[in-house]
Amino acid sequence: MKRKIIGVLLGLIILIVLIITTAKLTKKEENFTTIKLAEVTHSAFYAPLYVAIEEGYFKEKNIDIDLILTSGADKVAAAVLSNDVQIGFAGPESAIYVYKGGEEDYLVTFSGLTKRDGQFIVSRKPIENFTLNDLKGKEILAGRLGGMPILNFMNALDNEKVDQKEIKINTSVEFAALSGSFIAGMGDFVNLFEPNATNLEKEGLGYIVGNIGAYSGEVPYTAFYTRKSYLENNKDLLVQFTQALNKGLEYVKNHTSEEIAKSILPQFPDISLTDLTKIVENYKKYDSWFATPFITEESYKNLEDIMIGADLLDTYVPYELLVNNLYNEK
Repeated sequence: MKRKIIGVLLGLIILIVLIITTAKLTKKEENFTTIKLAEVTHSAFYAPLYVAIEEGYFKEKNIDIDLILTSGADKVAAAVLSNDVQIGFAGPESAIYVYKGGEEDYLVTFSGLTKRDGQFIVSRKPIENFTLNDLKGKEILAGRLGGMPILNFMNALDNEKVDQKEIKINTSVEFAALSGSFIAGMGDFVNLFEPNATNLEKEGLGYIVGNIGAYSGEVPYTAFYTRKSYLENNKDLLVQFTQALNKGLEYVKNHTSEEIAKSILPQFPDISLTDLTKIVENYKKYDSWFATPFITEESYKNLEDIMIGADLLDTYVPYELLVNNLYNEK
């Protein structure tokens, strides 16, 4: 009888503990704010963001990230403007286009992540000691006009004094279709982000011969923006977002490629740890990420210089108008 009473008491104690724990967890979840984040593509190029998600840095700030793949910077901008998402993650050139289009509640960039182009040039044949001069007389699939990928590619050609007219630059293929079009036989070269570039090489369908960011220089290549009104009304939340992101940037700076790959592996279930480590190492080698989320006026001006040089922008848009760095906010 005594044993039965003890058993019943123990059962009650366990039940009470479970109820209290569940209540605490439920209360904690209720304090979380869900942010819908539209990302322009899903690539290890954005490792610091995924580290911040997987290491729980956003959770520490009571933020739950709902990551939504939205291919194309124009589509990311449209998703933010339509209130389908709160934050867009794409090239900040799309925010400039929105402002120049006369939108009153325009897009304001508040945090940066990548500081140079993350595309790799993939060839159908291996080329030792590749230079951009090897593209002369050949066709390269370079993405659609107006976006950061094609802008930086053309800027790379200019920097290396390679005449664009000597290359067949194919801009008819949508960003998301570049890899498939190359596999289908279109073009002699293609510009691809990871993991697509490494996947083609692994399958024997192409060879990584160069990195565009190495030629093009530093710009705020991919950054986070939101509507002006959302930033004004949710500044504290976005400051917390930026602080979590900064911890992701610190992590990739202070950890090995393998450690980073292990952290973000859940984001890439179809990639082996070995392949992901190689991909991350490629991005570390080319110094792809900002040290902090702060976007300098100089790097932003570099972006606008590229756009003006490509006749996509007629005059400079004030940095202080479209960039509101939240990294230094407490």
